[in-house]
Formats: sequence, C-alpha cells, structure tokens
Amino acid sequence: MNSKIKRSPLFYVGDKYKLMKHLVNLFPEEIDDFYEPFVGGGTVFLNIEAKKYYLNDIDKNLINIHRLLIESSSSPNIFFKKVGKIIHKYNLSRSFKENIIPESLKKEWKKTYFARFNKEGYGKLRERVNKNRKSDPMVLYILLIYGFNRMLRFNGGGRFNLPVGNVDFNKNVVNALNNYFDFVQNKKILISSKDFRSYFSKKDFSKNDFVYLDPPYLISASEYNKFWDQRSESDLLSVIDDLDKKGIRFALSNVTHYNGSRNVLLIKWMKKYRVHKIKSNYISYHNNKQKKINEVLITNY
Repeated sequence: MNSKIKRSPLFYVGDKYKLMKHLVNLFPEEIDDFYEPFVGGGTVFLNIEAKKYYLNDIDKNLINIHRLLIESSSSPNIFFKKVGKIIHKYNLSRSFKENIIPESLKKEWKKTYFARFNKEGYGKLRERVNKNRKSDPMVLYILLIYGFNRMLRFNGGGRFNLPVGNVDFNKNVVNALNNYFDFVQNKKILISSKDFRSYFSKKDFSKNDFVYLDPPYLISASEYNKFWDQRSESDLLSVIDDLDKKGIRFALSNVTHYNGSRNVLLIKWMKKYRVHKIKSNYISYHNNKQKKINEVLITNY
C-alpha cells in the first residue's frame, strides 16, 4: 500500500481519512475487484489498488459528483476553469488563487471571516440550485466545499438547506482534486446509485475480490444515519454472511458503543469474525465534541 494517504476532495462527513493508515494495514494486499457499496466521499477507494472498482452510494447527488470528477480527470484544466467561473460570479473566497477578503473583515471576525464573506454569494448559489431543482453536480460540489460541515443536505421539500460554513476553496481542496484526478484517470471504475440490497443482488464475485462496507451507524446521531434502522442493519449483516459463505473477503467498519448506546445486534453477530479495534475520530454534526465511541473493523480473513 502507498504510505501517502490520499484524501477525497469532498472532505465528506464520516470521512475515513484520519483512520486510513490504520485501515489499509488491515486490508488485503492483492485485490482483483474492489466493491464499496457505501462509497461516501471516496477516501477509502482512493487508497486501494485493485484491477477494477465498483462504487455505489444511495445518495444520487453524491454519486453524480463522483461521476463529474471521474469524467473531469481527463481534462482537469477545463474543470478548474468552470469552477473558477462560478466562484468568481458569486464572489466566493478563493485563497488557492488570490486573497480577496478585506483585512477589516478579518480583524472584525477573526475566527469566522470566511463565513461572513461567503454568506451572500453562497446564499445566491444555493438559491440557484433550489430554483432549478435539477441539480448541476458542479454547483453542488461548490456548495459542498463552502457549506457547513461539508455535507449535502436537502429538506423534505427537496430544497438544499445547508448554511454557509467557515471554509474556503483553498490549496488543500485543489491538491485533493488533483490527487483524485491522477488516481482515477486510468482506472476501471463502475459507479452506481442503488440501495445496498439491490447493489448486491446480481453481483458475480471471484475469490480475489474484496468488499469494504462503511454503512450508516445504527447508534450514532448523524444526518447521514437518520434513515438507517434495525431492519437495514439486520439485512446488511445477512448480506455479509452470504459473502462469507461464498468465500469473498470483506471488511466492515462500524461502532459497537456510542455515548452510552450499544449496538447489541452487531456485538452478537461479530463474534464469528475477526474484530480489530480502531481508534476513532468521529465527530457528530449535531455536537462537535469528541465522543465516547468504540469503532471496529470486522473481517473474515
């Protein structure tokens, strides 16, 4: 495995970047086809060497952003020109290119000047998405980069309703994008947006394949986890048992304990497999304090 860990340019909630050095050492070294049914921001697949990648997430907007980035990998300059055009039009901060925030604003709002500066332009860009309703993945990506906690969040009426974050389109974003483009450019990647049950229903696996699963966590309080329930958890564990019966290697990231809650279903189920303790950095969107949490990686190899 490459010792330099690549981070997804989505900087997504639940991102495994800080855990990747630990995780990659627990992953198989030789992989033919890599399957990731809950790809999220994509940091894990960016650090896996495989012959082919099958990436999936139920969030269609997220998958459309990945599609855009994969398609843009052959011409990054065009991608950056288009991004630059939108950023200029809505007068959003762009420290990767130039410093346009007035010093007076920096002095008045020492810790939140990005949010203060970007609020108006971000609001107009968000309104563009909400008026159009057919979301442009480029615009959604820019909203994600400037948005609070770097999430994609829509209300019940389908309106994008995330407030502006105290963030910037900086060199870290550009570096992460370039790393993504470099990695995916000559890779065989198949991408889909399905519920995990249908994702697994017609897959033909081979012995040298590897499935990594990072589902929503049943017992943690996060925006990403709110549609996950006991039935989802039980169905997923059954799917993983089927993989094991076929001799397919898997690794499941999950949490057994979270702030006094226990995932009894998982704790009981995982006894038949290998359990590796992972030092977690999980921070919830609702409460930015470090949590009392036991994160594990469960494998059958």
